[in-house]
Amino acid sequence: MLNQPVKQTYYKVHKVTNSIEQKTVEHERTLTMDQNEIQTAHRSFKFKDVFDISYRPLQEEEGLLYLHTSKGVYSYMVKDDPAPFIDAFKKLDRQES
Repeated sequence: MLNQPVKQTYYKVHKVTNSIEQKTVEHERTLTMDQNEIQTAHRSFKFKDVFDISYRPLQEEEGLLYLHTSKGVYSYMVKDDPAPFIDAFKKLDRQES
């Protein structure tokens, strides 16, 4: 059981183009793990639907956090170490098994 929500910051990047230029816009968002589910800005995943969480470092300070779910794999760009978030999930996963 989680005593309090565990959070992980992630970033959504998209390009905005007009007739003169193309800009990259980065939005900071939060993954929140509470006692029942993991929530993103636009989705929520019940624990029974999340099989695993993994991480792959990419560049100096960036990497991809993967949620392996019953509906597919969802990736989230992160800049901070996601180990505490992943560890919290794995501990919870073991407790509920």
